[in-house]
Amino acid sequence: MPQTDRPLPANMIVVGLSLEEEARQVADWAAQEHPTGRALVLTGSTTWQQRAVGAFTARWAQLRRNNATIELPVNDGYVDGNALAELRARMEVDRPDLVFAALGASQLRQVRSALGTSLPTYAVSAANPGRTAGAAWPELDGIRLLDLPWTVQPDHPQVMVYPRPLDADTLDMQRLYALGIDAFRVAREVAQHPGTSFELDGVTGRLSVRVDNNGAYSLRRQEAAAVYRDGIGFETVDAVQ
Repeated sequence: MPQTDRPLPANMIVVGLSLEEEARQVADWAAQEHPTGRALVLTGSTTWQQRAVGAFTARWAQLRRNNATIELPVNDGYVDGNALAELRARMEVDRPDLVFAALGASQLRQVRSALGTSLPTYAVSAANPGRTAGAAWPELDGIRLLDLPWTVQPDHPQVMVYPRPLDADTLDMQRLYALGIDAFRVAREVAQHPGTSFELDGVTGRLSVRVDNNGAYSLRRQEAAAVYRDGIGFETVDAVQ
């Protein structure tokens, strides 16, 4: 996504994956399911984590909700054990209604091992552990996150019509591949019907492309909402639109 607040050139449409928009959609989802909920926001210190937390908490404040934020020390991918012990003690006396975790799958697994899995927990796509034969992640059971249909709905009819790349062995590469599919479809639709708003059921989500009175394009993506089940995979669910 362009890192600028300036208007885009005329007739230009940006098709990208926005971590901030994903975090805002998670906030809407959590607010829908917990109308009066108080959130505990957990994060690390990396740039993407701070971006996700900033977007979530800003949207959470717009919804007139309260939250507390805790930054967990992480070294070589491992969450500090003392910090987890302090967090567990804190939650015994001041338990939130839900958690938003700007953490990777491995880090979130460590947090849930320490705190248990009963507290409703929301996350962005970085918490998706992927699908590895023989691997199970029971500590992530019940995690709610947004991700692309390409990664969490492989049996979706729109997803199944496209071949899987043989060399995209990480989720990030899978997401970029899926983005290319939808970028091509959007470009084709714009070329065939210039100046017209439209919607697409894409492999990266439900895409809504709008054209304003000045002919400027904008795109909004609603990603798939999913819940991790039985330690092995995702079940898609209805979430806020």
